[in-house]
Amino acid sequence: MVQTTTNLPERAEDNADAVHQWLGRIAERYDADARRRLEAAGALLLDCHGDALLDTGESAVRHRLSAADILFSLRLDADTLCAALLQGCADGDTGTAQRLTDIFGPALVRMTVDLARIEQLTRVEYVAEGGKRAARNRQQREENLRRMLLGIGTDVRVVLVVLAERLHLLRRSKHLSAERRRDIAADTRRVYAPLANRLGVWQLKWELEDLSLRAAEPETYMGIAKALSERRNERQDSIARVLTVLRTELAAAGITAEVTGRPKHIYSIWRKMQRKGVDIDQIFDLRAVRVLVDDIPACYSALGVVHGLWAHIPSEFDDYIATPKGNNYQSLHTAVVGPEDKPLEVQIRTHAMHEHAEYGVAAHWAYKEAKGYDPDFQRRVVSMRQWLEHTGELEQGEEANPPPAGALAPAHVYVLTPQAKVVELPRGATPLDFAYTIHSEIGHRCRGARVDGRMVPLTHQLQSGETVEILTQKNAQPSRDWLSAHHGYLVTSRARNRVRQWFKQQDFDRHFAEGRAAMDRELSRLGIESAPQWDKLAERFNLKTGDDLLAAVGRGDLAAGQVARQVGEPRAERREPVDELPAPRSTPPARERAARSEVVVAGVGDLMTQMAACCHPVPDDKLVGYVSVGRGVIVHRRNCREILKLSDAERERLVEVSWAAQPAQTDHPVGVELTAADRRGLLRDISSALADADADVLGSDTHTDPTNDVAHMHFTIAVTDSGHLERVIARLKQLPDVLSVRRA
Repeated sequence: MVQTTTNLPERAEDNADAVHQWLGRIAERYDADARRRLEAAGALLLDCHGDALLDTGESAVRHRLSAADILFSLRLDADTLCAALLQGCADGDTGTAQRLTDIFGPALVRMTVDLARIEQLTRVEYVAEGGKRAARNRQQREENLRRMLLGIGTDVRVVLVVLAERLHLLRRSKHLSAERRRDIAADTRRVYAPLANRLGVWQLKWELEDLSLRAAEPETYMGIAKALSERRNERQDSIARVLTVLRTELAAAGITAEVTGRPKHIYSIWRKMQRKGVDIDQIFDLRAVRVLVDDIPACYSALGVVHGLWAHIPSEFDDYIATPKGNNYQSLHTAVVGPEDKPLEVQIRTHAMHEHAEYGVAAHWAYKEAKGYDPDFQRRVVSMRQWLEHTGELEQGEEANPPPAGALAPAHVYVLTPQAKVVELPRGATPLDFAYTIHSEIGHRCRGARVDGRMVPLTHQLQSGETVEILTQKNAQPSRDWLSAHHGYLVTSRARNRVRQWFKQQDFDRHFAEGRAAMDRELSRLGIESAPQWDKLAERFNLKTGDDLLAAVGRGDLAAGQVARQVGEPRAERREPVDELPAPRSTPPARERAARSEVVVAGVGDLMTQMAACCHPVPDDKLVGYVSVGRGVIVHRRNCREILKLSDAERERLVEVSWAAQPAQTDHPVGVELTAADRRGLLRDISSALADADADVLGSDTHTDPTNDVAHMHFTIAVTDSGHLERVIARLKQLPDVLSVRRA
């Protein structure tokens, strides 16, 4: 049976008397400043709610006091209690909000604002659906609602206030109609008890679940309670005696252990009976003890101590250390016939195993509720639980500090459709992201948005708990501005991709014709006579057909020169005809031959040279030569990484190399790396800039990171010297959305 304790007076002549007595009973725990804030909150509570009554027959003042008293039992700070007292006092009243800010500070006012938003959300009714698919959809909606309640505020104390209010409502539900009690119980099971479970607030979780079962199925609840034949307090006393015996025996065996225990609550017993299809006589973990030790050998030693104290039940032993569960959960589970011949479950694990079970992928709520693993959400839940556990370890008279600002900030927001469907979006998402999440056509035809009933720009950043309505026009179309990161219309990659696809599908014939013309011009310019096999070329660019390839060129997604170089080898450059062959020349001097080869090798008259492909030297670069076997001198830049990593023996083969006095005016290949915000026409703009700078593209490789829409590109271009290269890089840096350009 559920047992409750309270600091509220059982009988008080009026609300003011109840507030005064409650403040007096809790004052010892808080310092003078905290007591001042609590007294101010109590006075504002009386002013705000007066003698208003709720449908439970209880006054609004008494209801708020009861919720605050539950939070007091969790040893929470004064601001959390003040937030519970002041909920609803500043709704739509800027004067009261400013007064609260002056007295309590902005953090507490933000808590009251979040609480008001959550109160609105809890009034939402879901549309009933049938069938297995509807059940899955309902489960997902409930999961999103739980996440939304955790995501509305970055302060976990807001959620605790909500849970405390729900618990007190259940305590008073006997005064409501049977239908209303069932509705409250169903909501508690689906949303609020799982929240308490994830946060590890076991005191609230157990009572929420027990009271929800009592409200929904009173006969079942009373039957189990009667079968237990003892009150919860008596079972707790029995567990305490077991703990004393077990600690003594473990210490005598030289085993350092931390031993804790709990009696199983009625709702959990009922769930296990339902799941296993058995009676209460076959449930062996009505009382449970957990033993934490330092290492695995100590686990089995502690198991021996337990089995030496009490007779074990062979069918109820599980070794999850030797055979972990699928989520890597590890522990020893055994059941024994304990004192007074009552069954007792004992779990034995190391501290590391316990840490993994409580906070890792095997966290209790994760495998009990069978939800998908979300690293960010898991991080937030773990941070909340650790703060709450620290709060529970405070000594008498100590007050908890508020959670660290920003530590619990969510990476997602949870908003509602007008039909009360919860939609998850990344933080910073806009109404336009929301529209494309619902359906691509809604996004394409979007022309405005209402958030909580008021018009907002499409760049508005959504907050958890907001209700979003998209306004559409039948003939509306996406705007190219939506793809610009600077304008802030879209955050999600899904929405950006949908917009890009829409533009790609428009005017296909026009793009195809423009691409065909561009390719004809480029092939003619390069002197390529081979008949292009467009379908085979399309495969090289991961496109389906040749028509898609030509359309991509017309749209600017691919450069004509990039495609043309895949068609075939250009024919030899045309030269003006001459009447006769030039007379043979005598062997030129070494210096003249070196000039034609552009570089001079110190101390060597006539030696074959070639430019290194790793660093692509260009005129004016500082050079060094490496005497190779069979390939002559390989000319590198002095800071080439291949040169820098040579061994001492290999360095003996280096020779001085310099550019000739008048190097030949030839093109030199060089690599350029470019990073830019991805957008339509980016390749086209880069190709135009390179053409304007008289730099031919010899090769390219591009990759776009879908997580942040940043394009990483590598080009091999032809330049005459280092000055030409600097002009090319400067020209590229001037392009919109280009983030960085450097020589490879």
